[in-house]
Amino acid sequence: MKKIGSLLLVAVFAGAITLGTYKLLFENSNYTIVESNDKSSVFNTSYTPTSSKGSGINEIDFTVAAEQTVNAVVHVKSVIIGRAPSSPWDFFYGSSGGSQKAQVGTGSGVIISQDGHIVTNNHVIAKADKLQVTLNNNKTYDAELIGSDPNSDIALIKIEAKKKLPYLAFGDSDNTKIGEWVLAVGNPFNLTSTVTAGIVSAKARDLGKNQSFIQTDAAVNPGNSGGALVNTNGDLVGINTAISSQTGSYVGYSFAVPSNIAKKVVDDIMEYGSIQKGMLGISALRANTPYAVENGFNEIEGVYISDVEEGSGAEKAGLLEGDIIKKLDDIKVRKYPDLSGYLSTKRPNDEVQVTIERDGEELTIPVILTERLTAIIPHLGLVVKNLTEKDRKKFDTNKGVKITGVPETFRGYGLEGKILLSLDNQEIGNVEEARELFSQISRYGKTSITMINEDGEKERLIFQ
Repeated sequence: MKKIGSLLLVAVFAGAITLGTYKLLFENSNYTIVESNDKSSVFNTSYTPTSSKGSGINEIDFTVAAEQTVNAVVHVKSVIIGRAPSSPWDFFYGSSGGSQKAQVGTGSGVIISQDGHIVTNNHVIAKADKLQVTLNNNKTYDAELIGSDPNSDIALIKIEAKKKLPYLAFGDSDNTKIGEWVLAVGNPFNLTSTVTAGIVSAKARDLGKNQSFIQTDAAVNPGNSGGALVNTNGDLVGINTAISSQTGSYVGYSFAVPSNIAKKVVDDIMEYGSIQKGMLGISALRANTPYAVENGFNEIEGVYISDVEEGSGAEKAGLLEGDIIKKLDDIKVRKYPDLSGYLSTKRPNDEVQVTIERDGEELTIPVILTERLTAIIPHLGLVVKNLTEKDRKKFDTNKGVKITGVPETFRGYGLEGKILLSLDNQEIGNVEEARELFSQISRYGKTSITMINEDGEKERLIFQ
């Protein structure tokens, strides 16, 4: 019995020694040495629990937003009817003969009211003789153009349906964030609504016309123009309008008009019949000019004021050349498209809190926006501005616009400084009316303008 007990004891000791040797020499340590150290850590560690679902896209549910959106996105077909010449002489003299030829363009649109108002791109419906809209249930309606704005590339059309239509409400595009998930919904090629997903890649993108776009990597192709960009709640945050591609097809990113700009354009068309633009009245120094680079202005975060327009809200409020605009209301201004994009949502007589940096100090100044004071007249290229009180007294007129800039072509006509009163006997009241009237003239017909000089003498010029 003693012999068995001795053998058992030896076995236990042998096992303990073997296990201890293995633990000490072969098994990887799984402990941490903790020591006191007052120095800050090189790495910051997040202790947020990891989701059991994983991270990113696995936690996003696109189905609700897609279901809310697809039935409110429509297919838009525009038809331009031309006349094919029946003989070579028709090119020179015109003819009532010849066959009619239809040119068809397509795009998408978004229903924004139960009674059939639809937002789309201006380039989708431009110059159309006939408009047709096909809903997601394949019902087709004739549509009429209510109004459009080429500058923002937004148009408003309407259909008459017997039943109330599904629609999307405008969201607040100012609240969209870079990295936020979005859906691009279009109705291209009449295939019913299609949905693609991506993120907001950038905001306030300028494509060369002082516009301000939301950039996204959601796939958008030409037939999707005028479709909806929505967030995961199904809120309409943009109208898809452009892609950047050498082939004409999607190559990685696309652009949308922010919903706040689109909504303002729609409201203006419905309430005023034209676009009401609130102007700050400043000229901004472009960051990429040689002067800006040489003087370090290209490194400024904000908009550098290079000039303040006479009679503008900026001048009346006391903004000065050299001020740097840092914020408009609660919107940070890092570059010019931030400023122009926010002002595109405002009207004349709106008040904007402008935060500027002046001599190293930040000031917030309320500015009352004015209507556009200057404009470039289409076709002729003349720069005109609204009359000041001084101009009205000097020229003894309440109508017309003052010519302040003349292109090289017309420098010998002595136009600068005179008041442009009318175009083809149609009176001009302000710069917006001047732009509208001159945009309608033909490049190939005769155009007459009536002016008044400082001596009160009227002059008439005919351009051909």
